[in-house]
Amino acid sequence: MSAARALVLLAALLAATPAAAEWTFAVTPYLWLPNINGTLKYDPPPASTSRPEVDTGPNDYLQNLQAVLMVAGEARNGNWALLADLIYLDFGKQSSAVKSVSGPGGLAQGTVDTGSETSLKGMVLQLAASRTLSRSERASFEVLGGLRYFGLETSLDWRLAGAASGFSQSGNLSQKKELTDAIVGVRGQVRLGDGQWFLPYYLDVGTGSSSLTWQGVAGVGYSFKWGEALLNYRHLYYDQGSDKLLQSLEFSGPALGVRFRF
Repeated sequence: MSAARALVLLAALLAATPAAAEWTFAVTPYLWLPNINGTLKYDPPPASTSRPEVDTGPNDYLQNLQAVLMVAGEARNGNWALLADLIYLDFGKQSSAVKSVSGPGGLAQGTVDTGSETSLKGMVLQLAASRTLSRSERASFEVLGGLRYFGLETSLDWRLAGAASGFSQSGNLSQKKELTDAIVGVRGQVRLGDGQWFLPYYLDVGTGSSSLTWQGVAGVGYSFKWGEALLNYRHLYYDQGSDKLLQSLEFSGPALGVRFRF
């Protein structure tokens, strides 16, 4: 999804939002430190008909994380809100294992992984609109719908003890994938007592380019006059099906953020 298409979608959501007395806004820079765990199935490299299936993670995110950019935004008008979330993650080489190698003759046997590595770069852009169904001093509950884009660039450096089905003992290959999925979900918060502490929650599920994607967030927050401080645990999952690059891929870890309201 290009930046122009994202702006067109955001404008369409804005036009569909009923007018009310006043707009309010919030911006949340945050840091999410996820572990990565999953199985990737690469397309055949040049001059080969073999497809390696690779297990990656879980790994130490502090050791492998090379670059990160994360920010969320909200524009609210009464019970309606427009939501945006941008995540960019660049993980350096992390240990992985060639699970199997398949080719025209089926699954190759006798391959032993002797130290393969996988690198990952990913960008997630999510745009959605939400509607508040319930709000009180103690709790709020919203439903939402929108799109989530996931662009992934991954590379594999493999080292095997033996070759199989025309697949060399060592080498490198890379692959890019772009996924766009429609999502629906819920979000809200529950206040703890009469103080400033509260429990935020978020859950969505979607499909489209993916067979299944879902995301869940739960944590604790503290309110100030200017906004909130947030500590959450976040989990993002993707599954493309048995014959695609993303057999399964999940990102899980803590996220620390500060929401500024104006």
